[in-house]
Amino acid sequence: MNLTEKEISYTTTNTYATLNTLTSETKNIWLVFHGMGYLSRYFLKYFEVMNIKENYFVAPQAPSKYYIGPKFRHVGASWLTKENTKKETMNLMNYIDGVLEKENIPHNGNLIILGYSQGVSIAMRYMVYRKLQADRLIIHSGGIPTELNPDDFEYFKGKATLVYGNEDEYLNEERIEQEIEKAALLFGITLDVIPFNGKHVVNTEVIKNIISTM
Repeated sequence: MNLTEKEISYTTTNTYATLNTLTSETKNIWLVFHGMGYLSRYFLKYFEVMNIKENYFVAPQAPSKYYIGPKFRHVGASWLTKENTKKETMNLMNYIDGVLEKENIPHNGNLIILGYSQGVSIAMRYMVYRKLQADRLIIHSGGIPTELNPDDFEYFKGKATLVYGNEDEYLNEERIEQEIEKAALLFGITLDVIPFNGKHVVNTEVIKNIISTM
């Protein structure tokens, strides 16, 4: 056999979802990255409890779709795997560039970046690769990419908050300690750590409390 893996470049199309309307009354503009198994339009349902006039949400969509559930009737999506990770990461960076260009987000108001579960790695990599400035980074129940170091966030002038459930089925006590140590190394004394009583779920009450202090 003479098996050769080759590579091409091509143009592709993907969706993204928004919640609420961007107006002069908008105070907070959110860039939110869902976890594995979500579609962006369903992920945004968690944020419907937030003030409609003050908050505008942009949720990029992970491109790799697959069927989930015991009967394979529902569709979920994944951002990255260990297969060809560097190349796929750059594809995602270019896609998110396109989303932000399309949205043409104004510079006034607070920019809040939130990554949940698998979305943490995409949110943080995009910030570093594009030196995207934000007022707040919320790292919610996910793993910080191992390759990131304090130099990567020297440009960052905002505040970072690490949120996790103390009964998270994917984050045992040792892993939680590791993630807190990594986050503290990246952001130093400006880091807030907020545990909550619960499992691997999006905690909108904690998120609301975070932005109430902004």
